[in-house]
Amino acid sequence: MKKFVNLLILFAAVLFTACSDTVETPDIVEVRSHNLEGVWKLEALSGTPLAENTYVYVVLDRKYTFEVYDNTASMYPVLTTGEYELTEDWRLGYIISGTYDYGLGVWGHEYVITELSKESMVWTAKDDAAYAQRFVRVNEVPKSIVDMVRKE
Repeated sequence: MKKFVNLLILFAAVLFTACSDTVETPDIVEVRSHNLEGVWKLEALSGTPLAENTYVYVVLDRKYTFEVYDNTASMYPVLTTGEYELTEDWRLGYIISGTYDYGLGVWGHEYVITELSKESMVWTAKDDAAYAQRFVRVNEVPKSIVDMVRKE
């Protein structure tokens, strides 16, 4: 009987040790404007990191306004502003879309937001699943970029 109890204790110890190797996943949060609010830097586009010295910063406000600072089409930073909208699709989840200020039109895609955590999120084009953008949260748009935009 003593042998059986010792084997049972040994089995339990092995079982608990094997279960402790869990992979930590980021804390996924609900897609809401207050969880999206902040400054996000585009880290990768369709799995490919941005080219060196290229950047896109997206500033989202819980009042559904946005600012985008980028230099993807220019050697200088460009600021575009507008309003965004969140809608829920029962099949896809939450979708973000936007309209630029000054009559510049709508965003080129509507994006399904996935993997939203306090540190990162993924936007995947609703009409092109291969077009995915991974953003990471940052504290602020660098002052040098903001200053260059304000001088124009």
